[in-house]
Amino acid sequence: MTASTIDNRDELIAYLHAAMALEHATIPPYLTAYYSIKSTTNSDAAHIIRVVAVEEMLHLTLVANVLNAIGGKPDLTRPGFVPAYPAYLPDGEDDFTVDLRPLSPEAVETFCKIERPGRAPDAERLLTLPDSGGPFLVSSPTAEKMRFYSIGEFYAEIIEGLEKVAAADPGQLFCGDPALQVGSEYFYSGGGDVIVVTDLDSACRALSLIADQGEGLDAGIHDAAGELAHYYRFRQLQLGRYYEVGDDPDAPSGAPLSVAWDEVYPVKVSAQLADYPAGSELAAAAREFNADYGAFLALLTRAFNGNPDLLQEAVRDMFRLRDGFNRLICNPLPGSDGLHAAPTFEIPAATP
Repeated sequence: MTASTIDNRDELIAYLHAAMALEHATIPPYLTAYYSIKSTTNSDAAHIIRVVAVEEMLHLTLVANVLNAIGGKPDLTRPGFVPAYPAYLPDGEDDFTVDLRPLSPEAVETFCKIERPGRAPDAERLLTLPDSGGPFLVSSPTAEKMRFYSIGEFYAEIIEGLEKVAAADPGQLFCGDPALQVGSEYFYSGGGDVIVVTDLDSACRALSLIADQGEGLDAGIHDAAGELAHYYRFRQLQLGRYYEVGDDPDAPSGAPLSVAWDEVYPVKVSAQLADYPAGSELAAAAREFNADYGAFLALLTRAFNGNPDLLQEAVRDMFRLRDGFNRLICNPLPGSDGLHAAPTFEIPAATP
């Protein structure tokens, strides 16, 4: 049995900051695939990706509620919050990188790996970080050079830590201002409710909901609320059919769906600002997009720090980024053999 890596409130706060970074880190890859789809095509795939992206916003909100409940301070503008893509996520068998890709079989395979159910064998939740030279999104913030077997095991560690610290300090752990909690009146995703966190039970339910919606714990095809887990939403794109209740995980029996892989802009994988010609309109558009995305993260930070009414506006802003995407993905990138431009998500430092 792996020894606990969480012994006090400060270590819990460090883990919850890592959880917020993890939940956000999936959004740029999902949005890149979503906006790479050409208009009026691939409606099934677009709907699936959009639903998952909105539920990632729900997950961000749930983690923020837990963080606020124990006296932490959510901050989506701090340096390093947005990873440099390609970035690493843990996989139980092999490590893989998460890239910013157009919708493609490779992108969907990566999405399935991100959301894949998985429990550590022999109760070995922590594994040694390989010498990969790249960042890992789900490494332990308190155990040096250690990563988690899966995202589900990462959340299981936080839940155990909450239970441990709460038992050692009853009545003191949940000291946060209740006014900072985001309630269901401020956010609606259709795939799970916001949980206001006031105590150990509500904190554990909030984190369990994240895992049950598809990020690591093998809760079955549908989560506790009856919604299709993220992993199986993406599996539908691979298997070509929708799931029905009672289906075998590898044999959905619902209506067929198809993906037109060629009805997608061939954007450059994990493009960077250095790829754009200096002084070009594309370079200016990429920088403008990054500034807009930084403003979106700043708006979320305000929402999670006492202005919950801004959350619905932030969710809308996530999809108002379409114009910024289109200014890039509709245009070939010079010197890239016909590949198109794309946002780089290299976010400028926040202004004090």
